[in-house]
Amino acid sequence: MSGQVEVPRLALVGSPNCGKTALFNRLTGSRQKVANYAGVTVERKEGRLVAPSGRRYALLDLPGAYSLTPSSLDEAITRDLCRGHYPGEPAPDVMVCVVDATNLRLHLRFVLELRRLGRPMVVALNMADVAARRGIRIDRERLERELGLPVVETVAVRRQGARALVERIEALVDAPPQAGRAGPAAAVAGPEPGDDAALHAETRRLLDVAVRMPSSTDRIDDALDRWLLHPVAGLLTLAAVMFLIFQAVYAWATPMMDAIDAGTGWLAAWVGATLPEGPLASLLADGIIAGLGSVIIFLPQILILFAFILALEESGYLPRAAFLLDRTMAAAGLSGRSFIPLLSSFACAIPGIMATRSIQDPRDRIATIMVAPLMTCSARLPVYALLIGAFIPQQQVGGVFNLQGLVLFALYMAGILSALAVSFVMKKWRRAGGEHMLMLELPSYRLPHPRDLAIGLYERGMIFLRRVGGIILALTVLLWFLLSFPGAPEGATGPAIDYSFAGRLGHAMTGLFAPLGFNWQICIALIPGLAAREVAVSSLATVYALSAADDDAAAQALTPLISDGWSLATALSLLVWFVYAPQCISTWATIRRETNSWRTMAISAGYLFALAYLASLVTYQVAVLLGAG
Repeated sequence: MSGQVEVPRLALVGSPNCGKTALFNRLTGSRQKVANYAGVTVERKEGRLVAPSGRRYALLDLPGAYSLTPSSLDEAITRDLCRGHYPGEPAPDVMVCVVDATNLRLHLRFVLELRRLGRPMVVALNMADVAARRGIRIDRERLERELGLPVVETVAVRRQGARALVERIEALVDAPPQAGRAGPAAAVAGPEPGDDAALHAETRRLLDVAVRMPSSTDRIDDALDRWLLHPVAGLLTLAAVMFLIFQAVYAWATPMMDAIDAGTGWLAAWVGATLPEGPLASLLADGIIAGLGSVIIFLPQILILFAFILALEESGYLPRAAFLLDRTMAAAGLSGRSFIPLLSSFACAIPGIMATRSIQDPRDRIATIMVAPLMTCSARLPVYALLIGAFIPQQQVGGVFNLQGLVLFALYMAGILSALAVSFVMKKWRRAGGEHMLMLELPSYRLPHPRDLAIGLYERGMIFLRRVGGIILALTVLLWFLLSFPGAPEGATGPAIDYSFAGRLGHAMTGLFAPLGFNWQICIALIPGLAAREVAVSSLATVYALSAADDDAAAQALTPLISDGWSLATALSLLVWFVYAPQCISTWATIRRETNSWRTMAISAGYLFALAYLASLVTYQVAVLLGAG
């Protein structure tokens, strides 16, 4: 086999949640490229594996699948690639089937289906360390004999966690064709892929002879599920968890935010005092430090939000929440499968939209994509935190709850309820039939490992900081230039910023946004906010720093400046605007790529802008009538 190709082709295949992508990253490192399969929106990831022997392999990370009987486009592509029938893609020389060692009851079923194909294959027992911690004992040698396939334990998150796997792959590539299995009969023996009863029976037999589960595990899962999946108690628990998250975002982050605020304020003052007055000092103090500092201050809140989401994901609770909400979401025109993509959109709409690939029904998928931007992504959090901190008093409600946390919770709920309302309207265009029964993997409960949470928080924190150091820095510098040049002409009586490029544009936009209560400074901030939501805060900081009447005013934090200069009606209007406003340009590009439709992208941006304008208009006008103007 290996002599017929110059570079052997390996294919990583496995069910979702098995750690396949983490293993792919471990094997290939940065030697990988991402594209789409021709004519479809399914992502294609291929990398280059360099073994310790120096041999090179082409490694393909196939879309996650539960079965060779496909129920989604992802599974259909995986089936065709494994069989060698996908146009333009050669058949893999070796398949590496990745299974979650903590959930063999589900994943071994897929191994049995793949074994029927008769191709050389290695079974990777991933998360072997987690299984050991939970007391699950797997007789690897016995499982290998029963399957007739090489079985290797892997730990994708460890540096040497895949060494044994690479060794078995090399041995398999160099061996005669039948060495990847116990013999020709074993390669084709067993249940047919579509014979569910036989597949389940064989899976149970393998578990009985090769796996020992701690008896307490199932009892704990059952006891927790009786409460967490209860139609009443489960929903109340979910609401309480979400409420706790948004309370914690404010209650826990304040000391760290105060420290960051003090540090950036000191740095800006030091730069202003050290450098001679001029463009350079203005760029550093009023542009870069004022802009970036106003965004970095919200890093503690974002990390707290991510910590909760990661903990819920690692614990196995998220799929249960999806199951619990299936009936409610179905009434609004979605399904329980939409829950995880929409929850992912709280971090960022882009991975949330990409996660809709697991939704089988095309109309369900489009509906989820269209409402995903209504979920309050982490990029909105700096805007919310700024306005809530400036206009909502720091006080207790009922002696228990933080009023600012209650307002933040209300903004998140407004996005969720609006998404359900929009999907309900879209349901009118759904076809009558074609609904799919919800089938989700319910993994066992487990305590999140501190190391895994730390790695996840580090990765997300670095993503945020790279945005601050990349696009936000570039846009902040560009905005400083537009706000600083050209200078005021001789004899000018107004502030110099009024004569700048950005000042002129902001004043021109006020005609459109004045009914919403937006001043020209807000109008300026909305433009770079299209590239990244966080830039709206840094833009406001730069605008107000440059438009300050004196150095003392320029040195003030942004919060007291807007609380003194804006009405409560304007603040509420801007808060509502960001609940609905069209997402960043990257989100639009993702919608275009995932739907392969410019029309869908335009409809998404158009209806979100219309919702934002109408909701802000009503909010501002009603607030003015109530005396908040």
